Amino acid sequence: MLISNKSIAQPWECDVMGHLTTRFYLARFDDASYHVLLEVFGWTINGQTAKTRGWADVRHVIEYKAEVAAGDVLEIRTRLTKIGGKSFTALYEMFNLSKDELAATLESVCVYFDLENRCAVPMTDEMREQAANYL
Repeated sequence: MLISNKSIAQPWECDVMGHLTTRFYLARFDDASYHVLLEVFGWTINGQTAKTRGWADVRHVIEYKAEVAAGDVLEIRTRLTKIGGKSFTALYEMFNLSKDELAATLESVCVYFDLENRCAVPMTDEMREQAANYL
């Protein structure tokens, strides 16, 4: 699995019950997705095709497995589980390194996106071949 994010749960990210609030789980998974796009596809917002092609998340399923508290050290690991013609599915696993346990998972479907016409478009054969290395 690709290590796609490392962070620490900050006290201001925790809710009134003392655990990491939902919005900050998704933020970490979202940050991890940009690392995946760079590693797998070589895509960055400053890249040559970034003005016309990008990515759009179309599905998220999050499962919370264990509490995360302020000060916990987190690591997200990612692997692709499916590559389609226009999309890929990835599994992100958030590990709480402080407690040596799985804290949460995110299954995400992301489509290759035409930024001018605002619709999904086919990935190139080269992109699909690169992505196959991460299945």
